[in-house]
Amino acid sequence: MAEISYSQALREALREEMQRDPDVFLIGEDIGVHGGAFGVCRGLLEEFGPQRVVATPISEAAIIGAAAGAAVVGCRPVAEIMYMDFMTIAMDQIVNQVAKMRYMFGGKARLPLVIRTPSGAGRGQAAQHMQSLEAWFIHVPGLKVVMPSTPRDAKGLLKSAIRDDNPVIFVEHKLLYATRGEVPDDEVLIPLGQAEVKRPGRDATVVATSRMVRFALSAAERLSEEGIEVEVMDPRTLVPLDIETIVESVKRTNRVLIVHEACERGGVGAEIAAQIQERAFDWLDAPIKRLANPNVPIPFAQNLEALAIPDEERIAAAVRELLGG
Repeated sequence: MAEISYSQALREALREEMQRDPDVFLIGEDIGVHGGAFGVCRGLLEEFGPQRVVATPISEAAIIGAAAGAAVVGCRPVAEIMYMDFMTIAMDQIVNQVAKMRYMFGGKARLPLVIRTPSGAGRGQAAQHMQSLEAWFIHVPGLKVVMPSTPRDAKGLLKSAIRDDNPVIFVEHKLLYATRGEVPDDEVLIPLGQAEVKRPGRDATVVATSRMVRFALSAAERLSEEGIEVEVMDPRTLVPLDIETIVESVKRTNRVLIVHEACERGGVGAEIAAQIQERAFDWLDAPIKRLANPNVPIPFAQNLEALAIPDEERIAAAVRELLGG
């Protein structure tokens, strides 16, 4: 295995899928010469040319509209939206067209479209560039939603997303791009809808998404020194959600904390909590607990921004509270 960055893993996935299938192409703002806002597409223009790395004007509606049209006639576009916040400008295309087209054509139309977009806070870019909006998209039938937390997952899930015949929202946290991890040298394919236990434990389950997985693992190590063994569960895909694997973990530990960076109200944590309650109520020794953004816009001030994002210390404290400590 090689140790590479999250960003490199994504680039490898794009390159390998473009080499494998000539119908795969990239489209988005600044993805050509600049390689995208965060450099994920760097070098692909030189390798594949402007017909397959299509730099667009500043119009998210046009990017998704063009990608949707290409997908329905047989291409496999990978569209990049510079910030997840800007998905709002293409919501009609995503929610009313992309998500519904296959259903409304009775399955005769395919929409093999991936929409890559960076989300999350921690860079001091304030309320219009730091949002985590994944809950909006899990609410819409017809969309799959993916949130990888490691380089290996990023590569394996992106390759699977590109090969899927349905539209996939592929959410990448900005502060994960530079993180490093082992990725197998041979082909990595991770099926959508397959959660993973990132750390086994016996006393409580922490279900965490995206960057929160790293904080959860750090908190678990700290708690281990206190004799508390936490199982860290990463759903990896929110739609389809592997609730069976999550429930199996809850049945082992009998307590669960759900952590995500998005606002708590109406967040994915509420959906996961409801499904756990429906399937594993008799195994719970304590109420399900959530830890998330306290329903505020992301502040610009660094100290206030930190208060809006769950971290290792708050996860550890929430687990202690869950255990009655």
